[in-house]
Amino acid sequence: MSVLHDTTESTSSHRVSTPRRPASPTAQSSSVDPTQVAFGQQDAGFRQIIEALPAAIYITDAAGRITFYNEAAAALWGRRPSLGEDRFCGSWKLRWPDGTPLAHRDCPMAVALRTGRRLRGVEAVAERADGKLIPFAAYPTPIFAASCELVGAVNMLVDLSERKRSEESARRLASIVQSCDDAIVSKDLRGIISSWNEGAERLFGYTAEEVIGKSIMIVIPADRSGEEASILARLRRGERIDHFETVRRRKDGSLIDISLTVSPIYGADGRVIGASKVARDITERKRAHEQQKLLLGEIMHRVKNTLATVQAMAGQTMRRAPAEERDAFTARLHALGKAHDILTSDSWDRAPLRVVIGSALAPFQGQRFTLEGPEAYLNANRSLHLTLALHELATNAVKYGALSNAVGRVHVQWRLEDGGLDVRWVETGGPVVGRPRRKGFGSQLIEHAFDGVRFQYAPTGLLCAFRVSP
Repeated sequence: MSVLHDTTESTSSHRVSTPRRPASPTAQSSSVDPTQVAFGQQDAGFRQIIEALPAAIYITDAAGRITFYNEAAAALWGRRPSLGEDRFCGSWKLRWPDGTPLAHRDCPMAVALRTGRRLRGVEAVAERADGKLIPFAAYPTPIFAASCELVGAVNMLVDLSERKRSEESARRLASIVQSCDDAIVSKDLRGIISSWNEGAERLFGYTAEEVIGKSIMIVIPADRSGEEASILARLRRGERIDHFETVRRRKDGSLIDISLTVSPIYGADGRVIGASKVARDITERKRAHEQQKLLLGEIMHRVKNTLATVQAMAGQTMRRAPAEERDAFTARLHALGKAHDILTSDSWDRAPLRVVIGSALAPFQGQRFTLEGPEAYLNANRSLHLTLALHELATNAVKYGALSNAVGRVHVQWRLEDGGLDVRWVETGGPVVGRPRRKGFGSQLIEHAFDGVRFQYAPTGLLCAFRVSP
C-alpha cells in the first residue's frame, strides 16, 4: 500500500492510502471545540451562513466525532447523524467509485485527521439507507488551534450526481455516434472538421487523424462547392437541413450518393457555434429505385398492351353493338390506363387521392368541378375502383345530369373518417333527374366496390355518397 505524501492538491478519484499510525494523544484528548475554532467564538452570523449554504459542510473534532453539519449535508446523507457520536462521515455506508466498500475510518475526512493534511476532490459514494447512491467529491481540511494543536477538521462534500449523469450520457452518446453505421461529422462555422466517427471512415475512406482540423471541402466535389456556403449560411440562421440528397467524394476520388442531415450546434450562450452532419449512403437505394422505375415502366407497357389487345378484341366482338356502347367500353379502358399511370408516377402500391380524382375527371370539362377534401393516399386497388366510379358518375352527368347543359356543376367532397374515406358526389344546376328504371353498369360497379352506397335523385340534381373502406 503506497504512502500518501502530499494530498494538498489531490483530485484523484482512487482510494487514499495513509501511513498506519494512530492519532496523536494530544489530538485525541483535546478539549478545544473545533466548531468554535472554525466559526469564531462570537460569529453566530457566520454559522448561520454556513447552515444556509447549498453545499454540504460538516465539522468533526480531532477524534472524528461529528460536532456540526448543515442541512445540505443531512440532505446528501439522507439522515441526521448524532452529534458527538457518529464519526468521520454522516453517511449510512460509503463506497469507492468502483463500488468496493469504504470503511468510515478510511474515508477522506479520517485520512485528513490522521495526516493533518487537507485533501482536495477525493471521490467516493454515499449509500443511503434506502439504497440510493450519491457520488460526491470530498474537500476535508484539518483545523488547528492557535497553539498549532489539531482540534478537528471541516469537510465540504460536492454532490457529483448531475455531473456523473452528464458524463454517462456523454459516454453513451459517444458510443452510439462511434458505432453508428451512418457517417456522423461535426464542424465549426468555418467548415473545419472537429469530429469524425467510424461510419465516416467507412463511407469516405479517410481516418479521423487525416481529416480532423481540415476543411469539410475535402469530401465535396468541385462542382458542388457552392453547397457548403449555402449550408453554413443556413446554419448561422439556426436552420436544420433534413435529408438535403447530394453527392460527395471519397478518398479514392470516386463519387457517392448520400442523404445529408445537418443540425446546428449551440454554445452555452445560445449562439450557433458549429454543425453536426449525418450522411447516409443511398447508392443502393438509388440503384434499387432506378431498377424499380425500369420494372414499373415495363409493367406499365405490358398493361397498356393488354388493354389495347382487350380493346381490339372488344371492337371485333362488339362491332354490331351500338356505337354508344362501344365508346363507353373504350372510355372505361382509357380510365383504367390513366389510373395505372398515376400509380407508376408515385409508387406502384399507392396514389395521392387528389391526383386520382382530378385525373379521373379531367376529360369531363374539369373547370366545372369543385374538389374539396384533405390529402390522403389510396392503395392500388382502391385507386382503380375510385377512378372507375368517378368515370361512370361523370359520364352519367354528361348524358343526363349537371354536365348535360352549360351551367350545371359538380361538387366532389371527401373526408377521412375512422380510417376510411367518405365520398360525396353532388350535382347542381342540371335538369331535373328521376330514379332510373334499371340499374346501369356504373350503379352496379359503385354498389359492388364500396360500402354505405346511397343514391338520391333530388330535383336539384343527383347525390351519390359511398365509403371507401381502409
